[in-house]
Amino acid sequence: MFKKLSNGLFIILALVLVNCAGMVDTSKFTPEEFYNYLMQLYNDEDYEKAVPEFQNFLLQYSGSAFNDDAQYYLAMTYFNKKQYLLGAYEFSKLIRNIPASPFVPDSQFMLAECYYKLSPPYQLDQSYTKKSIEEFQAFVDFFPVNKKVEEAEKKIKELTEKLAQKEYQSGLTYEKMAYERAALKYYANVSDTYHDTMYGPMSLYRKIQLEVKKGMNSDALADISTYLNRYPDNSDAKEIQELEARLNKTK
Repeated sequence: MFKKLSNGLFIILALVLVNCAGMVDTSKFTPEEFYNYLMQLYNDEDYEKAVPEFQNFLLQYSGSAFNDDAQYYLAMTYFNKKQYLLGAYEFSKLIRNIPASPFVPDSQFMLAECYYKLSPPYQLDQSYTKKSIEEFQAFVDFFPVNKKVEEAEKKIKELTEKLAQKEYQSGLTYEKMAYERAALKYYANVSDTYHDTMYGPMSLYRKIQLEVKKGMNSDALADISTYLNRYPDNSDAKEIQELEARLNKTK
């Protein structure tokens, strides 16, 4: 009796271990069967099992008709696991190695999206922000009629605002510390590079005020002209016009 019970427990234990480990013998699968199994894992959000199985498929069937599908969904699996750098690597791999794949447009968008997810608050290093803008812009340039272009353009604007905010806040910080030349440099950078963001007129306004304070009237007048040409309807435009009139009187 004890022996039979032991054998029964052994079998049950073995089955439990097989199920827990997710062991599926894929060696006899056709490429299509293997791929269908992979998509079952993906759709069930069983991402931990999916990653090594996608990798096995890509090693075994690199020349199959499902190769780019598997490559794309491996990248998506990493993305869904919030492993954005690994996702970016796999999306870029598809774009580079299978350029004729119908998954290329979506891969380019998702490559940019990976870096978008990695973009930190404006106070921190903005390398991923810049990379995301670069990849979203590539998506817009290469696939201008894609339905996701509008979303890409919105995200480019959002990320560009973040870069401008970082520069503008740096200018404010230096101004408060009385490092006025450094402040002017940051305000100028925002005004030149990010003039179409909300921080463009704000930076040019601060730059003009500092120039007047430092007696740099010629520079101030040149920037006033730029300001009024670019932002004639801005709430500070009237004040800037009055400042221009006062400076012209002192010539």
